[in-house]
Amino acid sequence: MRRQKFDTINVVPFIDIMLVLLVIVLTTASFIQTGLIKLDLPTSSSKVEEKPKKELKISIKKSGEIFFDKEQITKEEVEKRLLTHSKESPIHLYSDKEATFDNFVFILDILKKNEYENLGIVTKND
Repeated sequence: MRRQKFDTINVVPFIDIMLVLLVIVLTTASFIQTGLIKLDLPTSSSKVEEKPKKELKISIKKSGEIFFDKEQITKEEVEKRLLTHSKESPIHLYSDKEATFDNFVFILDILKKNEYENLGIVTKND
């Protein structure tokens, strides 16, 4: 009895699997790119408007002054005023490029301590 030696590998099943995976990736990538799946939603007689989340703008000036939206507050008031803001609402942190890093870290520490995680640090493009 003589054994037959195989010198090649059949790659056709591997190619079939890879093509199926490619189709799946391309299909889901188009949903991710647009950010939503287009739907034709049904109509309703009752109406509830979705309120946009109010964002909080925290600004740190070069001189060290801290503003919540357009209102100047002291360092001692920051945490108390922050706790009146919802944790789900976005917070945008603006800091002058010449402001001391201490004030920036001070605000970040308070946000982290109170578990505010919906934070954006705003910069400008050159």
